[in-house]
Amino acid sequence: MIKLFNTLSKKVEVFKPIDDVVKIYCCGVTVYDLCHLGHARSYIAWDVLRRFLIYSDFKVKYVQNFTDIDDKILKRAKEENSSMKEVSEKNIIEFHKDMDSLGIMRPDSMPRATNHICNICSFITILEDKGYAYSRDGDVYYSVFKNKNYGKLSNQNIQEQNINQQGRMANEENSKKLNPQDFALWKKAKDDEPFFDSPWGKGRPGWHIECSAMVKDELGDTIDIHLGGSDLIFPHHENEIAQSEAANGKKLANYWLHNGMVNVNGQKMSKSLKNFKTIRELIKSGISPMTLRYFVMTVNYRKPLDFTEEALRSASEAWKNINVALSFLELTKDAFKSIDKNESIENEYKEKICFELSQKKLKFSEALGNDLNTAGAIAIIYDLAKPLKNFSNQFQRVEGFKIDINEKFFLLENFKTLEELTEVLGLKKEVLVKESKIKEEEISILINERLKAKKEKNYTKADEIRNLLKEKGIELIDQSKEITTWIRV
Repeated sequence: MIKLFNTLSKKVEVFKPIDDVVKIYCCGVTVYDLCHLGHARSYIAWDVLRRFLIYSDFKVKYVQNFTDIDDKILKRAKEENSSMKEVSEKNIIEFHKDMDSLGIMRPDSMPRATNHICNICSFITILEDKGYAYSRDGDVYYSVFKNKNYGKLSNQNIQEQNINQQGRMANEENSKKLNPQDFALWKKAKDDEPFFDSPWGKGRPGWHIECSAMVKDELGDTIDIHLGGSDLIFPHHENEIAQSEAANGKKLANYWLHNGMVNVNGQKMSKSLKNFKTIRELIKSGISPMTLRYFVMTVNYRKPLDFTEEALRSASEAWKNINVALSFLELTKDAFKSIDKNESIENEYKEKICFELSQKKLKFSEALGNDLNTAGAIAIIYDLAKPLKNFSNQFQRVEGFKIDINEKFFLLENFKTLEELTEVLGLKKEVLVKESKIKEEEISILINERLKAKKEKNYTKADEIRNLLKEKGIELIDQSKEITTWIRV
């Protein structure tokens, strides 16, 4: 049984799919820049959901869109003396690089807004015909007061908002909206902007209508699960519901899941606070992709995730132990790939081990089935990894170390179970780094030398120092231009 917290009902519900294939739509990125830690947090969580559904014998169709036309993209194109398409294409390539590095499965379909203009126009026309939309001089708006259920996802009171915003409405020159809360379905093109032809003239779609049209075209009128960050609950997902349910006359999604936001040292991550972390920067700073993935999964997806040096250090050490266990066969020189046919294992012992491992797999599934309790699932992973890690360390230290057939069976079965369950969490074995013998004083000296080299713009020397420390198992984390911290891996 799988239970998920449904933002729509505000409670945990048993998951019941509509039919044989679980239909999932995840709001994707606006492709104007590199992905950041918040994207990693979101897409890792939903990757685990998808993997767990597949592990639980569900067939899944997973769709995630690209918003490839937007004010931010147009602004970036001007800054780079480029075009909307060039900016989008470049960042889509970079998006895949980041997601692939984190072990995130690629969606079954990744539609782009610009490829769905006809569908979007048809969708808006239906809303007009049903009286939910109105056009004004090339712009088209959705009238929220036509929809009695507007606000049901976010619990927004639009009547109160309307009273509070009427004054602002009057001060807005050339406002075309009937009410402040009405939102754009189609935007009239400005002189220097890219545009598409439509029944209302040259222009481009509003953000919210893009997802409604793509959900319908890719998955149908009603889907099982709609995913996104908690920052999308209002207005984006609220507006999606309003559009889709008004046009289709059916429920848009049965389950709405939203992940919590990311903080850095207790503060909201933002460019203005200069604590903004891209996935690329984190990995280039020496943090391994699986350390980052493990770190994200230590906190329930619905709760805020606080990115701190201490939390990252703890995640790095924990992942290192699991990674050693996943490298078990390599570290023991393939001595335990199979059981010799001439060796006999006590049936009672074999049954005992198989039962214990089946119970661990059951507890693992129960944890993830309890609203994606990844921390609980990781506890099972760690329990499986411990004897493998301990034996690997002992095997390497003691020459000619011997082991009886029963323990050999236990370790091999433990290893198979570990591989099976880490696959569900998307944790992949990484190349092991040799244990560092370098002292903290030496690390501090080298970090200071590197900071000095960077100030002098001697980036070659700075990179040499970083690589030297990396070879010794030290990951550097550049908190700012003046502050660099480190962790052992």
